[in-house]
Amino acid sequence: MTLDDSKEESLNTATVMLVLSDTESVDYLQNILQFIDCDVHVPESIGDFKRLAQRFGDRSISVFLSAQLPDEQRSAFLAAINDCSPRPALIQVQEKNGDEMLVSGDVLGTLRLPCHYDAISSLLHKAQVFDESQRHGEAPRRPLELFRSLSGNGRATRGINKMIEQVADSDATVLILGESGTGKEVVARKLHYHSKRRGRPFVPVNCGAIPGDLLESELFGHEKGAFTGAITARQGRFELAEGGTLFLDEIGDMSMHMQVKLLRVLQERTFERVGSNKTIHCNVRIIAATHRNLEQAIKAGNFREDLYYRLNVFPIDVPPLRERVEDIPVLVNDLILRIEHEKRGSVRLTPAAVTALTHYRWPGNVRELANLIERLAILFPYGVVDVVDLPEKFRAGIPITPVETNVEDEVLPVVSTHGDQPNTVSSMPRLPADGIDLKVHLANMEQSLIRQALEESNGVVAHAAKKLRMRRTTLVEKLRKYGLQRGQEMTGL
Repeated sequence: MTLDDSKEESLNTATVMLVLSDTESVDYLQNILQFIDCDVHVPESIGDFKRLAQRFGDRSISVFLSAQLPDEQRSAFLAAINDCSPRPALIQVQEKNGDEMLVSGDVLGTLRLPCHYDAISSLLHKAQVFDESQRHGEAPRRPLELFRSLSGNGRATRGINKMIEQVADSDATVLILGESGTGKEVVARKLHYHSKRRGRPFVPVNCGAIPGDLLESELFGHEKGAFTGAITARQGRFELAEGGTLFLDEIGDMSMHMQVKLLRVLQERTFERVGSNKTIHCNVRIIAATHRNLEQAIKAGNFREDLYYRLNVFPIDVPPLRERVEDIPVLVNDLILRIEHEKRGSVRLTPAAVTALTHYRWPGNVRELANLIERLAILFPYGVVDVVDLPEKFRAGIPITPVETNVEDEVLPVVSTHGDQPNTVSSMPRLPADGIDLKVHLANMEQSLIRQALEESNGVVAHAAKKLRMRRTTLVEKLRKYGLQRGQEMTGL
């Protein structure tokens, strides 16, 4: 039995509940899931869902929940899912392009229709791992896409993680500061994950991306007919986050008018929907973030001082990537693992390439690093990236070859040869889908290690041979074999 066969066999026992808004979507997914022998059920109501969940409580259950359901119905199903023990694996379904996505910290993944079989099987496999971890008393396994930019062993990163541990389980308001791309939302999600509110929704709102005249409705909701286009009542993000965490990203871009309304909610823990005079009480933890200097904004009259002190109960300052370059090797490894997990290929970087990345200033921070790794995985699928393969701006000022010296000093220039085969290998090789010529691969590996030994020995053959634990004459013969001497005669060395 192959790995794919065993994986598919394990999916055949899955019990799936479809909570969708469209009968065509139900038929579409039901046909695919039944084809792979899943046990599919379509609950017609909350009560029906609860009865099915209780009936199949001893099974691994996955709930495919539509992003197109009305807010109140979706919230009711989310609450019912969170009340189940063990909790079913939650997968959100985007039935049409442009649908608003679900906002929950415990969604395992998103399925966009129409979809491929591989996407469904991958999500069902994730759900199975999630169920196993719960039944063994472990915390639910976090999606790999979360928490990446908090990876690292540098002093600054350890300090941030320590602060997260200290404040996560309290209800204190946290203000996260840092440049764009440093991972402020990652910090917010990690705070939520380690808090007692973990089982409730995590709701992010980008205050800078929503026009000021719509932000009030987005946060507090509105009643039918409250304004032109309000054809139905709608819950706001405060209601959707009830019992959980509301993340107000780019709070520094919020208008003064909305700052006043937000301050009142933070003080009184009550609000009204747009077009209503009914007071709604909320139990929500607030986490805010901004790349702006709020103290300067206060002096400029663009941010309320009283709101700043209300938000700045527990500040966490996320440093830019250029100030924590010691985290880059760990981040590179994590980002590659994420690409592999999402089945988008793989790539490896030589130690020299990673070193070159630590010399770059990273104006885009971790987001820029993630984009680079994704680009390299596309350009060099299942290959190995050396310094010379990096885009020019990432290797500016990095010497590709050492300066040549006299042959009598046993110093050899390190030459990078390029061709159809990769000239370096990593410590974690990956077998391409169409196989590999093992003899050529091993030869490439030997060349790579020789080249690295020469680099680290500044081209001194005797020192490189010592690193490789071989005789100097043996290394000289291999240098001749692989043409690493740039055509120079090696006799007499």
